[in-house]
Amino acid sequence: MKQTDTTYKPSLEAVETAAEKLHGIANVTPLMKNARYSKHFDANIYFKREDLQEVRSYKIRGAYNKISSLSSTQIENEIVCASAGNHAQGVALSCKLLKIKGTIFMPAPTPNQKIQQVKMFGEDYINVVLIGDTFDDAYNAAIEECEKLNKTFIHPFNDEKVIEGQATVGLEIIDQFKSHPIDYVLVPIGGGGLSAGLSSVFAVLSPQTKIIGVEPKGAPSMLTSIKNNRNTELKSIENFVDGAAVKRVGDLNFTICKETLHDVITVDEGKICQTILDLYNKDAIVVEPAGALSLSGLEQYKEYIKGKNVVCIISGSNNDITRTAEIKERALLYANLKHYFIIKFPQRSGALREFVAEILGPTDDITHFEYTKKTNRENGAAVVGLQLKSPEDLKPLITKMKLYNFYGDYLNDKPDLFQFLV
Repeated sequence: MKQTDTTYKPSLEAVETAAEKLHGIANVTPLMKNARYSKHFDANIYFKREDLQEVRSYKIRGAYNKISSLSSTQIENEIVCASAGNHAQGVALSCKLLKIKGTIFMPAPTPNQKIQQVKMFGEDYINVVLIGDTFDDAYNAAIEECEKLNKTFIHPFNDEKVIEGQATVGLEIIDQFKSHPIDYVLVPIGGGGLSAGLSSVFAVLSPQTKIIGVEPKGAPSMLTSIKNNRNTELKSIENFVDGAAVKRVGDLNFTICKETLHDVITVDEGKICQTILDLYNKDAIVVEPAGALSLSGLEQYKEYIKGKNVVCIISGSNNDITRTAEIKERALLYANLKHYFIIKFPQRSGALREFVAEILGPTDDITHFEYTKKTNRENGAAVVGLQLKSPEDLKPLITKMKLYNFYGDYLNDKPDLFQFLV
């Protein structure tokens, strides 16, 4: 007896049905050629501007497609989700548009700006519950509420209807680019809903297009899973790229992506920060860290994309302005222009003055200074942050510190200490 393949793959018909549902709900976002990136990479680089959705991310697509498919019983029992960001906003707006009651669990430390956005989109149709310190805490509370009150959980990515909703991004790109072949699409990966849906559409309608998944270096859950040939939960992750940092991708998404993605690459969080700053300063585009992922991955493919048509998904723009200082700091660290030291000031008068006059170069700036001991301020050890004009200035700086007996330790490559500074 022939074994039936029961592995889920979103059908083109299901994605087209989702697109019809989303008509007038989700914007058909523009596909815009970017002159600066195109010139830099000697290619035709296009931005798919999902940051221009009403909720400022593509998440409205999957959330609305899922919630609009619920039965009357499920609607009566209400829905639940857990999210600290874009999924919560997509669910909130969907609840208001469909007049369905929902409860959104968010971690207690979620910035107030994000909480207020969720409440604004959902109005009287949603209830926000702040609980726990992490997404996992909020998720567990949401699942418990579903089990106790027979509510429906709206998963952010591991759900067929959600995947089919996100897949409409792929349909739009192909429709907007029908006169030319699309050689590459770079897509950010968090839980995998967008990458699974989009790559499935391209596998049918544009199989020659190479789909490149891009993950943050500190949360390579899809790459790890594909290498292991099984969905693998990471023990720990770097949470900076909050819209794409998950310990485990969806089981449905992994099964699809391992077959449909041409490659998965990772990008350093510092590189992502530099992309965010460049987009703001040079293109007047505001993106969140996950929204900068695809563009940050272009450098790794620069030899392959010359002369090619390349689409990058700008997935969201819900950036918290209070993170600007950290974004600048991480960008400088990645560029090797910001360095932290423990400086041991010699036990003599005027040592601090000597450090500034003799050790620092004319373009070196002190950006952080904190004494580690409550002693005479010219005789104690201090943590000092220095910003340089060029990476080449580091080696002679350290040489002079050692020559004058100021050098104590270099902190950039000591993550256990460094996390308290950045």
